[in-house]
Amino acid sequence: MSTVPVDDAAIAQAKQLRDQFQRFLREYEFGMREVETKISILRDEFTHLHAYNPIEHVSSRLKSPDGIVEKVARKGIEPDFETIRGEITDIAGVRVTCSFVSDVYRLFELFTRQDDITVRIVKDYIAQPKPNGYRSLHVIVEVPVFLSTGPIQVPVEVQFRTIAMDFWASLEHKIHYKFDGRVPAHLVQRLTDAAETAGELDLQMERLHREALQINHRVLEA
Repeated sequence: MSTVPVDDAAIAQAKQLRDQFQRFLREYEFGMREVETKISILRDEFTHLHAYNPIEHVSSRLKSPDGIVEKVARKGIEPDFETIRGEITDIAGVRVTCSFVSDVYRLFELFTRQDDITVRIVKDYIAQPKPNGYRSLHVIVEVPVFLSTGPIQVPVEVQFRTIAMDFWASLEHKIHYKFDGRVPAHLVQRLTDAAETAGELDLQMERLHREALQINHRVLEA
């Protein structure tokens, strides 16, 4: 039985590439943590000062190495770290699910006006939903991460949406996954209709919320 000679140089090169990729992803993980901390502080401040929590929940995700490779191939960009850093802006993502549409815009404003946040891209799919009915407020920001080698700016995608928007988007994604992206036309239309219904629900709940606040305010003044 013959053995294949071990190429020590090739193994060392592969390990070096692996370590570089891990360091690259770790930067995005740290940037994601910074954003989560900022959102957590805003939530705690609201709860303490206003006795009101506008955030239902916060989730985060880091794109997998396979996901990054797939996007590099799909976008047709050079597979080097600097190009990936400049061209792919959703490697780190944080999703903030709010109670009401007004909370979405209020948190977005408070978050993005912080001095160390640099806003790169804003896509308001609430004001202008996607053709399939998708609604959410997306922003690509850069946050400073202070490493032992010095500070770096890390891009993070932050999505702000309501409970209804999040519910619709989650189920829409599962349906598309079942059909491998080729959803029958009649189901696409029904999904779009459902998005409209979710939007109407948001408006109705917002009105109910405001009315409840007005009633409570009058009771306190009486």
